[in-house]
Amino acid sequence: MNRNLFATILTYPAPSSNYRGESEENRTVLQKIAKGKQEYTVISPESMRNALREMLSQAGVACNRTRLHNEDQLAVEFKEFPNAQKYADDFLLGFMVADKNAIEKSKSLPSKRDSVLRMNMAVALTPYRFDATFHQSPLNAGDSPWKNSSTSALLHREVAHTAYQYPFALAYGDCKAQPEWTKVLLQSIAQLSNVAGGHARSYYEMSPKSIVVRLTPSLVAGYDTYGFNDNGEFTELNRINTDDLPGDEFWIGGEIIRSMKVEQRKELENKHVHLYENPQKLLVDVADAFLS
Repeated sequence: MNRNLFATILTYPAPSSNYRGESEENRTVLQKIAKGKQEYTVISPESMRNALREMLSQAGVACNRTRLHNEDQLAVEFKEFPNAQKYADDFLLGFMVADKNAIEKSKSLPSKRDSVLRMNMAVALTPYRFDATFHQSPLNAGDSPWKNSSTSALLHREVAHTAYQYPFALAYGDCKAQPEWTKVLLQSIAQLSNVAGGHARSYYEMSPKSIVVRLTPSLVAGYDTYGFNDNGEFTELNRINTDDLPGDEFWIGGEIIRSMKVEQRKELENKHVHLYENPQKLLVDVADAFLS
């Protein structure tokens, strides 16, 4: 059966200065969106996908693209023309080549491919409160062989203490050609970190504290993919019944299950919902069910 996997992940809350925008003088600004009358910090799917590329490579699967850290701008290097049959990152995350000369030399290979993994922006669970911290950058003095500035500097950094939630989706038809690569991808999402980490100074885990997954023939999730509230509850679970959302299509794991009242847990079990206290174990098992 061709099934689609829809998931929403809620992270643990922690102080975050990830995913900055353009600096204003010496103030580093967090990127935000408006929701209702308040602003919420965000983290882009591109930054999460970049971290996943590096995790795929670390897991030992063949990857085409690598990040170059010694260039004077953001830079990557490809081993060869993109090849979705040879490289996991090309297969799972897609590519686009606009270089006409390179396309002409590799006519047997497509020059663009959609991403198998669909992700949306990670949005903070709580509004931004205009918090900021100050840091002193010292003057490089004495016999230092290099100096960035002629004076010390006071650095002003916006920061938020929040959890984030973000959805992702996979279609079996897109993944069936490479099930093992897809399993490694889901295992990487289960342990996702090092996302937009403020030039490697900031550590914030994007792995799940709680997770809601629907494995279904439906082409849409059918529920609010940003459904976690400020208390970490997913109120859409009230819709699981024979007239609305089928319980046997749902896999729920993490803190949302560990803190759930016994009565509600039994009710979901009676509706054939798959319940897990550990979200990493859930993603391993749902990967097997999705790709079997």
